[in-house]
Amino acid sequence: MDGELPAAGTGAAGGGTDSTKPVISDLKEPEEPPMQMPQGNPLVLSHTLQDLLGKDTVQVELIPEKKGLFLKHVEYEVSSKRFKSSVYRRYNDFVVFYEMLLQKFPYRMVPALPPKRMLGADREFIETRRRALKRFINLVARHPPFSEDVLLKLFLSFSGSDVQNKLRELVQCVGDEFLTCKLATQAKDFLPADIQVQFAASRELIRNIYNSFYKLRDRAERIASRAVDNASDLLIFGKELSALGSDTTPLPSWAALNNSTWGNLKQALKGLSVEFALLADKAVQQGKQEESDVVEKLNLFLDLLQAYKDLCERHEKGVLHKHQRALHKYSMMKKQMMSATVQNKEPESVEQLESRIAEQENAILTMELRNYFSLYCLHQETQLIHIYLPLTSHILGAFVNSQIQGHKEMSKVWNELKPKLSCLFSGSSNTLTLPALSQDNLFSS
Repeated sequence: MDGELPAAGTGAAGGGTDSTKPVISDLKEPEEPPMQMPQGNPLVLSHTLQDLLGKDTVQVELIPEKKGLFLKHVEYEVSSKRFKSSVYRRYNDFVVFYEMLLQKFPYRMVPALPPKRMLGADREFIETRRRALKRFINLVARHPPFSEDVLLKLFLSFSGSDVQNKLRELVQCVGDEFLTCKLATQAKDFLPADIQVQFAASRELIRNIYNSFYKLRDRAERIASRAVDNASDLLIFGKELSALGSDTTPLPSWAALNNSTWGNLKQALKGLSVEFALLADKAVQQGKQEESDVVEKLNLFLDLLQAYKDLCERHEKGVLHKHQRALHKYSMMKKQMMSATVQNKEPESVEQLESRIAEQENAILTMELRNYFSLYCLHQETQLIHIYLPLTSHILGAFVNSQIQGHKEMSKVWNELKPKLSCLFSGSSNTLTLPALSQDNLFSS
C-alpha cells in the first residue's frame, strides 16, 4: 500500500543476535527508553533550511542558437556560485548526470528531469524545461551527500567536451553508495526499533503534503496567469479608448450642437492609452513575480516531494523485491538439496549444490544489508523533507508581498489617472465626480 513500507528484516540475517555489532562510545545506556537515538548518531541530520540553501546557488540560462531560424540543439550556461564556475551543458549532459547520480545513489532522492521533446520544441517548452533543469540542479547541489560528491563538482566545473564520458568513468570506478559508505554494513544498528511505524506515518504525511502543494501550485499558476490576462485586457482597453479618441469621421450636421463636447471627449480619450499601457505593464510585472517567487518555489518543493515518492517506490520494487526473490531462490535450492540427499545422488552433484547454496546465502546477506542501508537512507531523506518544510513560510511571504506590491503600484497608477478624466464630466474641476447612474437610470423604459 502507498502509506506503508514492507518489513525490513526477513530471512537468515533478520533474526537472532548480531554478534558483529560494533561498539560505539556514545550509545545510550540500557535503562534508557529504546526509542531514543544515541548522541552523534550518523542517522540524524543536523542541517537547517538555511544550511541547505546556502550550500550553492546555480543559475541555468539559455544560450541563443545562432544557426538557422529553428532551435535544433538547445544549450545552457550553468553557473555555480560555490565553485565560481560557468560551463555549457546540453540536455543530454543533464540526462547522463541524472543517470550516474541514480546509479551511484540508488537509495537517495534524485529529482526527476523534465521530459525530452522529440519533435521540435517551441520557446514556451524550452523556457519551462530551463526552469525545471534549474530546480533539478539546485536540489542536487544542496543535497548533503550529493553536494560533497565529485560527480557534482565535475558536472558544474568541467569545461571539456567529453563531460558525459567523464561522468560515466567516475561511477564505473567506485560503485554505488552502499559499497563506498563506511557505515553501510552497520546501518541496522542505527535504525530505530519502530522504523516501519515511523515510515508508514511519514510516508502518509508526505503524500498528503504533496497533494495539498500540488493544488496550491495549480491555484498559484492560475493567479499568475490571470495577472497576465488582465494586462492584455488593460492594454486592449486603452488602445480602444485611444482609437475612439483618434476617430476622424466627420461629425453630422445635426450633431453640431455637441461638437465641442465630443471634441473634448476625444482629446481626453486619445491620451489614456499611455496610462492603460502602464497599468498593463504593472500587471505583467506582478504576474512574472508571482511566477518566479511563488509558482517556482512551489514547483521546487513538489519536485523534492516527488523524488521522495519515487525513492519509496524504488525501495519496494528494487531492493526489497530482489531480497524476496533471493530468499525464494534459496528456498528452492534447499529443497533440491534435501531431494538429492534422499535420492543418494553422486557426491559431486551434491557438492555443487552445496556451493550454490553457500553463494546464495551470501547473496541473501548482501541483499539484507542493502535493505537496511536503504531504510537508513530513507530515514535521512525523510528528515530532509521535513527540513525543507519551512519553505512554506517563504512561499506564503512571497505571495503576500507580491500581492501587496502589485496592488500598491496599480493603485498608484489608477490614482494618477483619475484627475485626467475630469474633463469627461461636466462640473468637475480638480476632483472626479462620477455621475450617479443607477441601474434604473440606465435601463428605464
